[in-house]
Amino acid sequence: MTDDDTHSVLHHACRRAGLDAAAAELVRRSENSVYRLPGRVIARVGRSGQGAAAGNEVRVARWLERAGLPAVRVLPGVEQPVEVDGVPVTFWRALPPHHDAADSQVAGVLRRLHALDPPAGFALPELAPFVRVRDRIEGAPTVSAADRAWLLGYLADLETRLAELPPGMAASVVHGDAWAGNVVVDDGGTVWILDLERFSVGPPEWDLVSTAVRMTSFGTLDAAEYARFCAGYGHDVTCWPGYETLRDIRELRACSYMLQHAGGSDAARAEAEHRVDCLRGRSGDRPWHWRRVF
Repeated sequence: MTDDDTHSVLHHACRRAGLDAAAAELVRRSENSVYRLPGRVIARVGRSGQGAAAGNEVRVARWLERAGLPAVRVLPGVEQPVEVDGVPVTFWRALPPHHDAADSQVAGVLRRLHALDPPAGFALPELAPFVRVRDRIEGAPTVSAADRAWLLGYLADLETRLAELPPGMAASVVHGDAWAGNVVVDDGGTVWILDLERFSVGPPEWDLVSTAVRMTSFGTLDAAEYARFCAGYGHDVTCWPGYETLRDIRELRACSYMLQHAGGSDAARAEAEHRVDCLRGRSGDRPWHWRRVF
């Protein structure tokens, strides 16, 4: 959707929820478009067809609040999500001033999360590691036909490998997108969990791989920092025989995410091309030093 489309959806949703969107301020635009509204309210405009994920996010937030695990709080008194022409919008209480959590703090939150019993009042979906990956590759605006065909073949190979994962830790509640930007710390030291839409039941290793690939694949985490993460959680996922499969899936996800944004700027297009080159073996061995360009 364009910015104008997103603003239109937001205004329609706010009218239905009894909120004022006149002074809405765009905070960021990535997988969701996030706006700040008056009264310390945050609105998240999702993507078309993602209503089920948005509903899951709302249910999970209420469950985590009951479980005593700090996470973003749903705005009370509003039936959510609000869908406008198939686009889900959710409303949240703004967090106090905060910054990204340290990796050791991410580890502590994941340890607590993975120890929780699944919610009794609703069923979490099974983990879907490839959600939206095929759509991103097929709809990528700048990728060549040869690279698109290779990426789709690689996706099929990874789907087979995922079905053949060796035994690991017992399945648990997982965040689904547990990197440092989705865990924050406020000025009082409380650690908060963000972006709950991919909460599911699956292998805990999936959450741990998000940090491990920052050392093994992307070069943004050194060995000492990673050791502190492992000590905080109590497990090193890179020693598990299934690590390379989940690592490769995480890499493809990160590549596909950049592919869908490659038409937005020269920097995004260059980074998307670099990520494809890395996966195809044209840019040397890991770590590859991928960059965030927005």
